[in-house]
Amino acid sequence: MAWRVVELGDTIWKISMAAERTPNAAYWRLVLSFRAAGPETRSFWAPYPLESTSRSALFTQADQIPVARLAEILTEHLG
Repeated sequence: MAWRVVELGDTIWKISMAAERTPNAAYWRLVLSFRAAGPETRSFWAPYPLESTSRSALFTQADQIPVARLAEILTEHLG
C-alpha cells in the first residue's frame, strides 16, 4: 500500500517509506521508495535526510513531509 501518491506529468508515482539502521548505529534513517504506476514500470529508492533513535518517531516526522517536496525529489532523480 502506498504511503503517498504523486502525479508528475502523466505518470502516477506511488511512494512508500522505510526505516533503515546500519549495525552499531544509534539512529534510524528514512528511505523512500518511488514506483511508477502504468505500462512503463520504473522504481528507485532515495534516502531522505531524517534520522531518529526511534523508528516510530521517524515515521511521525515523515508524515510531515509535504507532497511538493516529494515531487521535487522525483524531478531531481528523473532530470
